[in-house]
Amino acid sequence: MRILRLFLKKGAHMLQCLCGQRSEPTTTTSEPQLKGIVTRLFSQQGFYLQMQPDGTIDGIKDENSDYTLFNLIPVGLRVVAIQGVKAGFYIGMNAEGFLYSSEIFTPECKFKESVFENYYVIYSSTMYRQQESGRAWFLGLTKEGQVMKGNRVKKTKPSSHFVPRPIEVCMYKEPSLHEIEEKQRSRKSSGTPTMNGGKVVNQDST
Repeated sequence: MRILRLFLKKGAHMLQCLCGQRSEPTTTTSEPQLKGIVTRLFSQQGFYLQMQPDGTIDGIKDENSDYTLFNLIPVGLRVVAIQGVKAGFYIGMNAEGFLYSSEIFTPECKFKESVFENYYVIYSSTMYRQQESGRAWFLGLTKEGQVMKGNRVKKTKPSSHFVPRPIEVCMYKEPSLHEIEEKQRSRKSSGTPTMNGGKVVNQDST
């Protein structure tokens, strides 16, 4: 009987398709679906990447600072979103190579995560690269712990090399690009400024 019921149900679905009728939409869940990690990103330059409460991105020596905690959320094949746990902003890279913090998730907040030949991890923008050579733009820190312009960072240099130090595995809801326009409209109507597109000061270009 169970097999018969399944057969009849499938047959009814096929008839609906043939007649141009839609079956009932499946209920989507808002529960977290993606497995990511909470981690600290330790640079070969000797600093931990941090995002301060105001969204400023730089490096710090203190490994116990809560501002060095980041959510690495998978948003594609070997592509992650990097979100400050405390500040709640995403790291983005704009068309000039500047890093900035964004309250909303945008295509500029996607970074390709790759393992370099020395087993360090490098993060490159999925949107921007050198037009002539095709060289990728990378997340990087100077010897002083300042963030660098992505187009000045080379994958062969310590400035771009990080060691993720995972704290825990968490489940995340996938950041949705479809929510961008709605959030922007709501903020414009309320007069609340966003940090999307804002440049972070003191970015070293060397």
